[in-house]
Amino acid sequence: MVKLYIIGIFILLIAIIANGIIASIGLKSWYDFINLLNNDGSKAFSKLQVLDYLWLFLGYPLVLGCGYLIGLKCYNWFFS
Repeated sequence: MVKLYIIGIFILLIAIIANGIIASIGLKSWYDFINLLNNDGSKAFSKLQVLDYLWLFLGYPLVLGCGYLIGLKCYNWFFS
């Protein structure tokens, strides 16, 4: 259980940092995309640029996966 908690904390920290960086760059985050869907329905898809799609469906999952790997390595380093 401790292992999952530590990995989860690292994923959360990486997600917060990634969202901050993405907001400063001007790409859409999942929060922005969900707000667009709520406000504009299916028209929200036309308001995204190619880089937004690449970030949301490729970049963000990869970044969170790296958060998992960092958390796992830290857990193994401290507890093994």
